[in-house]
Amino acid sequence: MDYRFLRTQSYVLLGLYFLILVLLSTLFLFGDKTRGVVSWFYIGKVAFQPVEIGKLVMVLLLAKYFSRRHIEIYRLRHLIISGIYILIPLLLVLIQPDLGSAIIFLSLWIAIAVFSGIKLKHFILFILLLTVVSVFAWNFALAPYQKERITSFLNPYEDPLGAGYNAIQAKIAVGSGKIFGKGVGYGSQSSLNFLPAAETDFIFAAFTEEWGLIGALMLFGGFAVLFWRIIKIGLNVSDNFSRLYTLGFSSIILSQFIVHVGMNIGLMPITGITLPFVSYGGSSLVSLMIGIGVLQNIKINSRRELD
Repeated sequence: MDYRFLRTQSYVLLGLYFLILVLLSTLFLFGDKTRGVVSWFYIGKVAFQPVEIGKLVMVLLLAKYFSRRHIEIYRLRHLIISGIYILIPLLLVLIQPDLGSAIIFLSLWIAIAVFSGIKLKHFILFILLLTVVSVFAWNFALAPYQKERITSFLNPYEDPLGAGYNAIQAKIAVGSGKIFGKGVGYGSQSSLNFLPAAETDFIFAAFTEEWGLIGALMLFGGFAVLFWRIIKIGLNVSDNFSRLYTLGFSSIILSQFIVHVGMNIGLMPITGITLPFVSYGGSSLVSLMIGIGVLQNIKINSRRELD
């Protein structure tokens, strides 16, 4: 399948966009609450998280929108329209409430908008709007436990057995790995269940406990190679849609990587973001592999003539 039908057939992307909005909306009717968040559909023993596919759909939609208007992107109305596109799913995700995914949506829009040529005064206007949205989210969207996670970020030892527990245990796991780690399967924090969600939200802490600093550096090196390959493909493509897609897709991976590692080592609040390609979770892995597939398709077909 040639990826360029996504660039030429707008109705396909709009159809996917509205499908994601429907899925995110119906979560509140048919979704099951897990750890205080309504983010999953359960079909038997299979769980599906629509926001993960939604991230990829938003990359494609924004790449399509900005690529067709890159010459006149300085006009404020294009930023407003693209902002509305991202704002609707962002608000639906906040209501779940899933602060981590909302941050990823916002990071994606900022990356593509800035790269496309946003004006300084428009950027300032955006910051003001973001402040208003943040105040709204804090007062009406975030659950009490999420507020505690954010406020406990500055001093987790103020409530070591409550709001600060996860952050403290994650830092203990990272530090106890030392240089070479404890060995695979010998991480006491994860294997004895001191570290919560060791296979998802705190996979980096569990990995570093078992593999140590050397393993963490190898993991960083793997992501560095991945980013380098994505950027290289983006620099060699011949159209703006492909270039913006590679930028948007890499921004999703990079923002999730930064947030996940940051919250595992105590530099950022805990928001429940998984580590791309490493954390357990089918929806995340499937959407990322689809994204890589589109990227490979761009690499193969970008310089061929479109039939």
